Amino acid sequence: MAEAAFRNYALADNGDTRSFRHADWYICPVPRRRLKQLMRRSDGLALANFGLWLGLLALSGGVAFVSWGTWLAVPAFVVYGVLYASAAESRFHECLHGTPFKSRWLNEFFLHVLGFMSLKNSLLWRWSHTRHHTDTVVVGRDPEIAYPRPADVWGMVLNVLHLRAGPKELMKIARHSVGRFNGDEREYVPPAERRAVVWVARGYAGLIVGVVAWSAAVASWLPLMFVVLPTFYGSWLHHGLSAMQHAGLAEDVPDHRLNSRTVILNRALAFIYSNMNYHVEHHMFPMVPFYALPALHEEIEADCPPAYAGMIAAYREMVPAVRAQLRDPGHFVARTPPAGVAG
Repeated sequence: MAEAAFRNYALADNGDTRSFRHADWYICPVPRRRLKQLMRRSDGLALANFGLWLGLLALSGGVAFVSWGTWLAVPAFVVYGVLYASAAESRFHECLHGTPFKSRWLNEFFLHVLGFMSLKNSLLWRWSHTRHHTDTVVVGRDPEIAYPRPADVWGMVLNVLHLRAGPKELMKIARHSVGRFNGDEREYVPPAERRAVVWVARGYAGLIVGVVAWSAAVASWLPLMFVVLPTFYGSWLHHGLSAMQHAGLAEDVPDHRLNSRTVILNRALAFIYSNMNYHVEHHMFPMVPFYALPALHEEIEADCPPAYAGMIAAYREMVPAVRAQLRDPGHFVARTPPAGVAG
């Protein structure tokens, strides 16, 4: 176990959780001029990607609609659900960073649309995700550790249909609609932003109630099959991809090369996942747009552990590690960068 990797941390104010100073995090060297090029945002590149996604979503939705009541509707809704839920989730994440579009209003517009599609309060998650990037996989600080030790295996199974994470998000929407925040949320959501979080939750709740009422009025599941339910039946691919990000790797270490994975995917999966398979690169340089991550990977590849050659390679390492953590929560996969551990 790479105990030496855990040296550079500072205690948080309460003295019992680890919170790393920004300067402690290792950053791969990238020439400043090149980094500025990679950080450049483009409405054109983002709209091309989002436009293709929306076109495929509309096409699969059209096939699902006209085939409703036949067996053809099953594969049509499978495709529609993946595009609605898994592809939307990854693009929602990008809009949390505000990096896809050069125009701020486009980022904000899609942030709220995609937040509803993902059933995640867009403003709450903006602040939650900020903490995730500040204290990535730091126990007691990172509110987005999806696979804590020991792993919640039953929760992982339920999330194939979003049945663990989805109800939690719906409960958050209901709770925030009446202005209730828990302790962690009060810590990372500034007081001045909480009212806006409440109004976003109320908007989402109103839309959900509206779709449910529509389905009841027409005595058909069809409206719900297009809105709300796809977040459940179509998120399986996103959960499968996002599991590779950090599961089984080191906690409490100020080096993204040790707590995150970069996995080389085919073009179709990378499109669905908005290039988040380049996860070391994303965490190390979170202001680089998703369409520039492959180029960033080439820039820092020599300073990182080898990338995983596909999902199978990543899961071959991850699954045994998660199983070992059921017996020994201190177990983790120790990644070794070419230049060694920072600090």
